[in-house]
Amino acid sequence: MLPMLALSETTEILAQYMIAMLRIGAFLLASPVFGGRFVPLPVRIVATAIIALPVMARVSLPAPEVISGLSFVPVILTELIIGLAAGLLLTILFGAAALAGDRIASTAGLGFAAQFDPAGGGQTPIVATIFSLFLLSVFLGTDGHLLAIRLVLESYDILPVGAALSAQILITAGLEAGGMMFAIGAAIMLPIVAALLLLNIVIGMLTRSAPQLNVFSFGFPITMAATFLLVIVFAPGLIGAFQDLSQTGTDSIASMLEAAGG
Repeated sequence: MLPMLALSETTEILAQYMIAMLRIGAFLLASPVFGGRFVPLPVRIVATAIIALPVMARVSLPAPEVISGLSFVPVILTELIIGLAAGLLLTILFGAAALAGDRIASTAGLGFAAQFDPAGGGQTPIVATIFSLFLLSVFLGTDGHLLAIRLVLESYDILPVGAALSAQILITAGLEAGGMMFAIGAAIMLPIVAALLLLNIVIGMLTRSAPQLNVFSFGFPITMAATFLLVIVFAPGLIGAFQDLSQTGTDSIASMLEAAGG
């Protein structure tokens, strides 16, 4: 117990603190950085508790007697939906890197080279895993995670606790993010896939003109070596593409929150 603080007052403060943690905790749970399975649950809880401290200081929270009523349940659900929507929007857009890596692996014949992805919980081609980790490194290196958290904290200014929320805006933002994911993924993979397609055409012509050249013993090593060489050559361009993708993700979160706040 804190000195000179009654039990009822402590309970009221903790209740308001839990309300302040809802939106932040939901965002961290659904975001691609803190939401991965490789992040332990205690780390998420501690991060949520620390980030929620500024909310307690600068945001007007409902009175404790209002929080304790059943009529406050829709407000709790709204807070969770806002955080989940912001985190899922970023996760959907970040799926463009995994999509590009998966298509590159399939074109290069490396689709069987899969490993367990701790973030997704399933088997993922190694190229897609490399691209996803590369994107997360760029996102963290450019402080994109700090900008995303700041946007969620500033969302209390336009969407205070208890404000009405339009589900149509969230659905529209999710659909737009899905379309952008495929468009950005296609733009990222297009140069490498096009080069591999031309290489496969050349290998097919060679094996057709010289049948003694086996496709598996001749074509596959060349395709695999060319894939890694192309990834290395296009690495500077990938950094720029991933930086733009990170910026697009944070801009989409800001646009969605602004539209939801009217």
